[in-house]
Amino acid sequence: MPTAALFHIRDTRPDAPHYQDLLDELNAGAMTALRDAGWHAQLHAATEHPLDDLLGAARSADVVVILGGEDVDPRTYGTTDSRPDWTPYDTGADEAQLAIIRDTAAAGRPLLGICRGMQLVNVAFGGTLHQHIDGHRGSRSAPFVATEVRFDRPDPISTAGDHLCSHHQSVDRLGEGLDATARAADGTVEAVRHRELPVWAYQWHLEHPRSAARQLVPAMAALRASVRTGEASDRS
Repeated sequence: MPTAALFHIRDTRPDAPHYQDLLDELNAGAMTALRDAGWHAQLHAATEHPLDDLLGAARSADVVVILGGEDVDPRTYGTTDSRPDWTPYDTGADEAQLAIIRDTAAAGRPLLGICRGMQLVNVAFGGTLHQHIDGHRGSRSAPFVATEVRFDRPDPISTAGDHLCSHHQSVDRLGEGLDATARAADGTVEAVRHRELPVWAYQWHLEHPRSAARQLVPAMAALRASVRTGEASDRS
């Protein structure tokens, strides 16, 4: 049975219960789809456990997944806040999840980033972010936007249903070793892969309950298989 360690930010947000409910729904979509597909999946709150415990969980998994959440603090990529509207950062989550990404990548173990997770992957490899873009998230009551995505190389989920986005930040300068592998019609980077390491990331929500069985599960299976076949970057 393959194993997966999924890292989100926190289990409770007393000041943002609606946002917590939204993320809980996404996380539940991921866990249900993976378990139904025969994975042993565990969810870990990055701000609620010691870093050594988080790293131990990541090192014991076949695939590590970094999930969505709050905006990434721009100090992690060497700049200041320029967003039109202020929302709080979670610097503890940034530090913990960046440490997990760097440790996993250094060991050559499979890593998947989703939404904020993709942004953190880019930052971990020295890239930067656009702090605000329009057109890639909906309203409070309907936050997901079905986004047309153009793929630059073969991808196991290129035709597997809608690409459901809900983000207002995106990749700017790509991190070292990363290639953009999919873009939206407006040029926004929607997926990246490392050229040599088994590191894949997607900006849209593969783990949405509508998408997880058709997108998250095959993406993780293909990422894990790429390590076994020595084709982690799938550059064909």
